[in-house]
Amino acid sequence: MITAITIIHVIVSIGLILVVLLQTGKGAEVGAVFGGSSATIFGSSGAGNFLTRLTTAMAIVFMMTSLTLGYFAGKKPTATIFDNRAPVTEQKAPAQQSAPVAPSAPAAGSQTAPAAKPEQTQPTKP
Repeated sequence: MITAITIIHVIVSIGLILVVLLQTGKGAEVGAVFGGSSATIFGSSGAGNFLTRLTTAMAIVFMMTSLTLGYFAGKKPTATIFDNRAPVTEQKAPAQQSAPVAPSAPAAGSQTAPAAKPEQTQPTKP
């Protein structure tokens, strides 16, 4: 529906521009390009009456479509495609036992004692 109203709005706005430019004014506008004989096409009353009424009708349609499009643009959508999705929960990786870190190589010229190895005790038999 909004697409149809938008298409009507664009067509009416282009038509309104053309109708306004076709009307003869005090100077020589686009209406003068077609010559003075174009007034006889619209009958004995001339183009003035017809173009004035056409401009009024197109302006009313233009205003109605503008208000309708503005109304629809202001409405918030009540449903989205994201309503049916479950919230994503973060899964934590199981805690892994960390292996003892090997000591880094000593810098040149520094003397450090070698790391002591932990003694392993064997269970005694009673």
